[in-house]
Amino acid sequence: MDDQFNRPLKHQPNEHGFKTPEQVAAEDKQAAGSPLLNVTSNFEREEHDMAKSKRRQHRFWPPNKWVWIVLGVTIILIGSGLYWYLKIHSTVKESPKVVLQFPPKPTTVASSLTGLQVSPATNKLPITAVMIENSTQARPQSGLSQAGVVFEALAEGGITRFVALYQSNSASLNVGPVRSARPYFLSWMLGFDPAYAHVGGSPAALADISQWNVKDMDQFYNGSYYQRITSRVAPHNVYTTLASLYSLEQKKGYTSSNFSSWQRKPSQPLKTPTASSINLSLSGPAYNVSYSYSPSTNSYNRNDGGAPQIDANTNKQISPNVVIAIVVPESNGPLDSSGAYYSDYQTIGSGTAYIFQDGGVTIGQWSKSSNNSNIQFTSSNNAPIPLDPGQTWITAVTSTSAVSY
Repeated sequence: MDDQFNRPLKHQPNEHGFKTPEQVAAEDKQAAGSPLLNVTSNFEREEHDMAKSKRRQHRFWPPNKWVWIVLGVTIILIGSGLYWYLKIHSTVKESPKVVLQFPPKPTTVASSLTGLQVSPATNKLPITAVMIENSTQARPQSGLSQAGVVFEALAEGGITRFVALYQSNSASLNVGPVRSARPYFLSWMLGFDPAYAHVGGSPAALADISQWNVKDMDQFYNGSYYQRITSRVAPHNVYTTLASLYSLEQKKGYTSSNFSSWQRKPSQPLKTPTASSINLSLSGPAYNVSYSYSPSTNSYNRNDGGAPQIDANTNKQISPNVVIAIVVPESNGPLDSSGAYYSDYQTIGSGTAYIFQDGGVTIGQWSKSSNNSNIQFTSSNNAPIPLDPGQTWITAVTSTSAVSY
């Protein structure tokens, strides 16, 4: 056996059984270098470390109250964060669905006749032109304020007459008194491809109706669609309704009209009107026309013969949105049965036009290339002059001096 195992045991007494302190200290020092004691000491140290590790492992298990609190708070925070994350991202994902939704289809369209919003079905109705007289015995007329476009000119004897254009089949819309046809009114209204309601006509007008293939609704041949009222004497008592005329149009096969609409623009009233009063000289005090601009309605209150012109259907003053004066050459035509000259206007060509709208005036040109083409209004550089939506009233005068404002 190695000598290291023959060394005396720790604190072994001498032969006398007594150890001095020096012997004890020397023995302890010798024992500390013994490999056996070192092995024992290392083993004990490993056991101590393992025990310490186990104590560390079991420090949080089983979990105590504070561990459960920390664990619960952690779970709540994670769950709350996950909830808001999903909510935000789900909102972002759903938002494109709103963008991708198609807007509702429009329920109205701009009228081809007036530019006002109407139903698509109304805009497909044929244009109906009605010849209306303006003698003092015919006033107040019915239905003039509901027309989309009105042309005004002299007939004969200084008396003015109107052709009113409608796009309606209203049963409640009475129109009249209806009078006889004239050639220049035919030419102006043919630009709108209408059916034409009248009571006979001048010889030249009746010949033109046949030659120009006018969609004719003469009262002489379609009497059941007209009626004579008893409150007025003939020939100022012939009336009709747009519903009756529409039935006649359907019977004759007159369908939607085909014409070139005027260019339109949004109404834009001037802050300071520059043409608030309009005066048009025609034949004399009984038939001269004036207008007074109304800023609140952006329209022109019409006066005829020095008095407000009232519509018998509404008992209100006629107030078009656009007033146009066209300077048209006029001459005497043949004599009528009373010995008065029929008026004769040169409708094909061009001339000066005064366009009143929004409280101001634009001086431009009118032009018409043929009977079936629509009259056009252009500026000095030949650009179309857009018109406000609503009723347009066009009066033919014989010179620029007949227009003042």
